Amino acid sequence: MADISKDQVKHVANLARLAITEEEADMFTEQLSSIIDYAEQLNELDTDNVEPTTHVLDLKNVLREDEPKEWISREEALKNAPDKQGGYFRVPSILE
Repeated sequence: MADISKDQVKHVANLARLAITEEEADMFTEQLSSIIDYAEQLNELDTDNVEPTTHVLDLKNVLREDEPKEWISREEALKNAPDKQGGYFRVPSILE
């Protein structure tokens, strides 16, 4: 069983730039210890004959084939553009 100390909780909070009170540090220490204890229960499982998986369901790629097809015209694409110039979308400059 790997217990987490109050000092470790404060250290992680400091790394995350979180200001926590003593009461919060106590609460998080207790909560994180419970989470670690629960997660360590997985070490008790016999997984010798279990194949590694990336997902619990057997998912297949359901995307369509990438095939060229007709698209809308440039004029249709620019029809609702708030600002356009020379057949292109005009956007605010981000470079100086």
